[in-house]
Amino acid sequence: MHDPEGVIKYQLTHIEEPVPLSATEFSQINAWRTMAYQLGVIGQDSTRYGGLGFGNISQIVTHKAIQFIISGTQTGHEASLSLAQYCGILTADIDRNTMTAQGLCKPSSEALTHAMIYAINPTIKAIIHVHSPEIWHAAQPLNLPCTATDIPYGTPEMALAVEQLFIDKQLANTGTFAMLGHQDGIVSFGLTLEKAGIELIKYLAAARAINAYS
Repeated sequence: MHDPEGVIKYQLTHIEEPVPLSATEFSQINAWRTMAYQLGVIGQDSTRYGGLGFGNISQIVTHKAIQFIISGTQTGHEASLSLAQYCGILTADIDRNTMTAQGLCKPSSEALTHAMIYAINPTIKAIIHVHSPEIWHAAQPLNLPCTATDIPYGTPEMALAVEQLFIDKQLANTGTFAMLGHQDGIVSFGLTLEKAGIELIKYLAAARAINAYS
């Protein structure tokens, strides 16, 4: 059975203060987040995941105290987010399952996995986590790397499973993987938000092509 969507499983210390984000950084991440919403891979649907919001986006930023910014938990229903709906991750401890965040909202439930990806490969600067039944069900014909079906999202186990994909070089030639224990869960990443976004769109188009002839 797949886990319910949208539940924060790490121990969070939340500093409820505005996140210091430049106008340029905000406009970049929000543009790609809006694009994902328009594609239907970030959003909220009363018929899916118990009606909870799904999907999130993050980016490395220039502010020294902030490791990365990420969209807030349960913001999927919004077509476009405000600055108040993003928060900054100050610390993330995978082993202890703890995180410290600053912002007027709490971070996405998948923030720990984002932190692991950034930590293991510092060249990665942006991550988009979406829910795409099309890509997820076509993971095998698309030859996508996958985490196992028994690994739940938002846990140290998921973060370590993603780390293993990097160690095993399964992500050497792709910036996308599927979470088989997280229904429809797909993660794309890249050196920039644009590269992460294009990677996601590439697999969405390929999945639709496969589904058209299946």
